[in-house]
This record gives sequence, structure tokens and C-alpha cells, in this order.
Amino acid sequence: MSSDPDTPRRTVGRTPLMGLATLMERVFAGAGLGPLAQRLIDRASADPEDAEALLDLSSALYLANNPDLARATQEQALAIRRLYSLARPADPPGLRVLAIMAPGEPSANTPVDFLVENSDVALDLYYLVPGRPEAPPVDDYDRIFVAVGESDRNAPILREAEALLAGCACPVLNAPAHIARLSRDHVFAALHSAPGIVVPATARVGRHALEGIAAQGPAAHPVVEGAGFPIVVRPVGSHAGRGLAKLDAPSALPEYLRTAPGDEFYAMPFVDYRGADGLFRKYRVVLIGGRPYACHMAISDHWMIHYLNAGMGESAAKRAEEARFFARFEEDFARRHHDALRTLGEGVALDYFGIDCGETATGELLIFEVDSALIVHALDPVDLYPYKPPQMRKVFDAFRALLGAG
Repeated sequence: MSSDPDTPRRTVGRTPLMGLATLMERVFAGAGLGPLAQRLIDRASADPEDAEALLDLSSALYLANNPDLARATQEQALAIRRLYSLARPADPPGLRVLAIMAPGEPSANTPVDFLVENSDVALDLYYLVPGRPEAPPVDDYDRIFVAVGESDRNAPILREAEALLAGCACPVLNAPAHIARLSRDHVFAALHSAPGIVVPATARVGRHALEGIAAQGPAAHPVVEGAGFPIVVRPVGSHAGRGLAKLDAPSALPEYLRTAPGDEFYAMPFVDYRGADGLFRKYRVVLIGGRPYACHMAISDHWMIHYLNAGMGESAAKRAEEARFFARFEEDFARRHHDALRTLGEGVALDYFGIDCGETATGELLIFEVDSALIVHALDPVDLYPYKPPQMRKVFDAFRALLGAG
């Protein structure tokens, strides 16, 4: 098997990659991935060089929560080929874009295929493999988009991407050096003093240090300097609430550490962001070329909100509030937080990124996460969420305009 990077011309005649967006559409539509996975296995068995089948199979396995087999399958695909083409739009395409990707689970990268689906953009994915820094093929593209997300695992890949793209004649969007500054502790250091923005004090703490605090009991030094309990703690690199917990006292640390994975954790003081009605609201907003766009709003009676566990599909009242949030976003939320969002955009200095956020009781923008790889999609059923497709069309059109202006 060759480990040399492909050129765009060497992908001609191969079956295009289905991609994450197409696979997740099947999941949201209720179609099982089992039969599709079997067809991909059959393809790979018939042609051991069918890297597209293997990479799609890897994504399907990640979605089926089989990460070990998914990772091994992805490694097999990337040993064959680094460059992948998704199904082409009209020929010739309006814009040819190369996304620089990192190996790993879907959350490792900006899911660019969601953002350009049903557009005139021809999207190729090029995977940078750690320690094998071959230059990506850039000559046949109009834009380069760095899709690699921030994480400890991706740090060396971002450094390699920065070196490989230095002096690139093709416009590069989302500079790798700026993505690398999106860690939770760096975001706190950069933004905690900005007016109108609240970023809870964030410390990166080792397992041994947390065990020591637990052993000291009530007399222990604070986990986060200047802040006591309750705290929110999570393993470094975790997403979607995995390992995330609110601990009310040092005595809760031993049980948490007994089951939590990893040796490094982020800890921050808990901020009670309930509204006057006792409900918590979490917003996902993307900034595209510095301008904010609403993506979703989740409402829950629990502080740890994810859109899929907030009961939005079961509550017409919650959906109606989200629809109002979309309809009034520019003159309400975006106007209220105009200065904070502008400061955030200038401080992060990326062409495209997202935030998960709330609002404090005093009306400040409460930042939970800043990430260039947050998933943004239009997969929710239209019968329940008729207000979503027009809003997401605004997001996707703005991203297409960003690519065109890059």
C-alpha cells in the first residue's frame, strides 16, 4: 500500500466519499447503518485499495459508538490514500475547496461537508498524519480551509499544517496558529477581562493534584484559584458531556475520579445561569467572517444541556421559543451582545468558529466553549422544526460567501 499523498487527478474514476453529512442524514432519518456498513465492507473486500469505502466505514463505526474499530479502519484507509473527493456538484463547480483534516473521530475536525452540502462547492478532504508531513496538494484549488480542531492530539498536526501552508499562494481560511489557541484555559486567559463577556476561571489540573485536594478535605486549597465549590470538571479533550460533572464539595472528587477517564482535567467554578423561570438556556452561535449567526437554542431544567437531551422534540413550547430566537436574533440577541461578540471575533481571529454560550442573570454573554469544530447541521425533521431550514440556509450561504471572498 502506498503512503504517498494523492494529487487531485489521481482521484478521477474512484467512487466519491459519502462523507459524514450523508451518513448522519441516514441516522437522523431513522435508517440503520448496518446494511450500509455491510455494503462498505463488501466493497473493501472486493478491492483492498478502496480507501473511500474504508473511510466511510470508519465514520459509520464512529457513529455506531465503536471507536476502536473505527480508528483502526480509518488508519487502514489513510495508509492507502490521504486525499478524498466528495460527490461533485454541477460540473464545473463554482469553487474548488481543499479541507485540511486530522485523523480521529468526527469531532476532531470542522464538519465542512455539512456547511457546503447542496452548494456549488467541490470539496476535497486531505488528511495530515502526525509524523508524515507531506505537503498537501494545493495547486488545483481556489481555497484552503483548515478544518483541524483544537485538542492535545491535534496540536502537532496544527503545527505541521502551519509549516506546510506557510507561503501558500492559495488563500487559507482558519489559520492553524489561531485554532491552536482555542483550548479552554487559553480562551479564559484571553477573554476573561473583556467587557460583557463572562468566561469562568479555567484551570488545567492533573489527576494527582485532584486526588491530593480530595485527601485534604474541606481544608484543601481551591481547585481553581480564587474560586471554591461547586465546580464543573471534565477530562481534557472530552466532548458532548462525556466525563462532565458538577461537584459540590471536595468529598465528591474520589467518586468522580474513580470513573472519569484521563489524567488531565479542566476545572472551573459553576455559574448558575438559570433564567427567571428556573430554566437553563444554551445557545449555539457561529461567527462567519466576524458576523454572528444562530444555529440552535436548547432549553432544559438541568444545567448540563445538549440539544438531543433537552427535550426539544417533545415540547412545542420550547420549539416555539427557539423559533422566536431565530426570528429575532439579529435585533435581539446579536444586538444585546454586539460589543461582546465583536470582541470575541477579534480575539479569536478565525474566519469561521462557533460558541456554545448562555446568559448570566445580569445579562452578560456566558461562554461555555469556543471551537472551530462544533457541528452545525440542518438534519432535524422539518415537520417538527419548520423554522430551521431557512435559518440554516442563512448559515450555509454565509459560509459559501466566506469561501468566495477568502
